[in-house]
Amino acid sequence: MVDGGESPGAAAARLTGRRPSAEHALSGGLTEVALADGGAVAVKRCEGSGAVRAEAAGLRWLAAARAVPVPEVLGHDERWLVTELIATGRPSTEAATRFGRELAALHAGGAPAFGAAPPDGPRDAWIGRAPMRNEPGTDWPHWYAEHRVLPYLRAAVDRGALRPGEARVVERVLERLPELAGPAEPPARLHGDLWNGNVLWGADGRVRVIDPAAHGGHRETDLAMLRLFGCPHLDRILEAYQDAAPPAAGWAERVGLHQLFPLLVHAALFGRSYAEQALTTSRRIAGI
Repeated sequence: MVDGGESPGAAAARLTGRRPSAEHALSGGLTEVALADGGAVAVKRCEGSGAVRAEAAGLRWLAAARAVPVPEVLGHDERWLVTELIATGRPSTEAATRFGRELAALHAGGAPAFGAAPPDGPRDAWIGRAPMRNEPGTDWPHWYAEHRVLPYLRAAVDRGALRPGEARVVERVLERLPELAGPAEPPARLHGDLWNGNVLWGADGRVRVIDPAAHGGHRETDLAMLRLFGCPHLDRILEAYQDAAPPAAGWAERVGLHQLFPLLVHAALFGRSYAEQALTTSRRIAGI
């Protein structure tokens, strides 16, 4: 993997001032770069304007909450991100319990507004391979509909994953968002893309989170994302979270509402199967 002839090792050397000795490709577009002075770093080449800046700013904002640990950002430019390399281990109930408590503390770190970008983060950011605009708002139901559901609903229709008539099912849910959203809450500091692949079980017995789409949002969105694709010891994570900061009554019934955002992102990126999940979820919420 090179960028204009530059290898991950060369990028790591340029951005950290440390000489590389070897490279090893990892999953998810990462490269492990061993350093001549000992240790190693993770190097990632990002596509899309502002993607590296958004990820680096998101990691630093999450780290500033001193709650869930994240890999330290060691250097970046417009294409390359160099971070601390995390040694992974096996999931455990102890780590899950601690993660649940720390996730509650991360959310309590707050944000200036729903849709607020991390400090120094761009307005036009990314969630995975999809663009995501951080447009601040004060009313969660209206902000969520306008900036987290409708853009991807339209994209899914434009790309043929959803038929226009089917989109009306999702729109009916959005029309009822104010009554379905539950009690109002202040903006939380969200990871924003908290699926199982972005949860690292460290060899030291602690969970780290990676690849954020960080922004101010509703804390139930992170919890719903964890449930969407499954996660080891999820029951223990949620139990510890609820002990530390109980979500508002009825939150389990609102999971599908918060999952519409990632499901439609996936529909826009990957097609029909995720669109069908979004439709099934919308029909269940709307009672049709």
